[in-house]
Amino acid sequence: MSKPQNPTDTGPTDTSEVRQFTVAPDDDGVRLDRWFKRHLPQIGFGTVSRWARTGQVRVDGKRAKPEDRLSAGQVLRVPPGGDAPHRTAKPRKELTPDQVAEAEAMVIKQTRAAIVLNKPPGLATQGGTKTHNHVDGLLDAFAGDGEPRPRLVHRLDKDTSGVLLVARTPGSAAFFSKRFSGRSAKKVYWALVVGRPELSEGMIDAPLAKQPGTGGEKMHVDEENGQPAKTRYRVVERAGNTAAWVELEPLTGRTHQLRAHMAAIGHPIVGDGKYGGQNAFLTGSVSRKMHLHARRLIIDHPDGGKLDVTADLPEHFAATMEQMGFDLSLSDAAPTQGPPPPGKSEKKQAARQHAKQVRKSRPSRRGRGAANKVTKGGPGKGAGRGKRP
Repeated sequence: MSKPQNPTDTGPTDTSEVRQFTVAPDDDGVRLDRWFKRHLPQIGFGTVSRWARTGQVRVDGKRAKPEDRLSAGQVLRVPPGGDAPHRTAKPRKELTPDQVAEAEAMVIKQTRAAIVLNKPPGLATQGGTKTHNHVDGLLDAFAGDGEPRPRLVHRLDKDTSGVLLVARTPGSAAFFSKRFSGRSAKKVYWALVVGRPELSEGMIDAPLAKQPGTGGEKMHVDEENGQPAKTRYRVVERAGNTAAWVELEPLTGRTHQLRAHMAAIGHPIVGDGKYGGQNAFLTGSVSRKMHLHARRLIIDHPDGGKLDVTADLPEHFAATMEQMGFDLSLSDAAPTQGPPPPGKSEKKQAARQHAKQVRKSRPSRRGRGAANKVTKGGPGKGAGRGKRP
């Protein structure tokens, strides 16, 4: 039997012998089949299922099913073989010295579970058609030998700058993703908007949907078919009637939510031509780049406590703030505490659930029909059909 191996080692080493792995803390609570996908991707799900059925894969000496969840410290027995050549782990991308320097220059903070970056404007978060330079393509700079490749857990638009969280391991990626999807992560953006909002603070509750004819690249407010979208805003300072500096806190995570919401209330973000048209650009020496910056992120950390980070403004945004005489100390970018209030769709869903519970608590349909029949005294209209009187 081979010696216990590093559970993050995705190489086949000696697959002709029985292998043993100790479940790491980062894999605590993960399903057995997901563990194989993380650490032995060359072994397919079909093989794992067959091994489980025949008792060849065991956890602490006991038979296990693919859906069983593992606990840190358990010993996993993996039988010989099972490798599928087409499922081997992807080779690491070799980065140039300039790319490594670019990646390291973005780092704000590093922990065992996370790397926090200050993404510059103009750099895409992920690749796509004709997009070859992006944050995701630089993450190999943070992976040492035998370590898993860091993973993105949320995104920022290409022209939006600021805090971007990257998970170091699959386990921490799952942990952070749950905090984002569960809305417990608090995000505050700084934006410069055109004009002067009438109210100094408020909530924008406007459902968003993909705008027809744009290929899904632009959103618009759609009260009937849009997905719930909510944004809290607070005006920090104004430059007369020309522009205003605002704090934005997205309570949902729709595509282009902040940009679409500010344009919807008549105050597009400066430099956002997609949603504000020509009105989004100020005259004079103000940069034409978009003035939207992910200033602060507060999120639970897998090791306990909170990860609380802020990102400095990019050069063009900082220059505009100085030019307009805004005092950066007026905002600590502290997000509002507590969960967001329920929206229309959430209220409707709660009402439907309540009605369903009420129906279940009532007598059966047959019972109601019999009662009606007795009350009405014979086979009249509706008798025996269970209709309510």
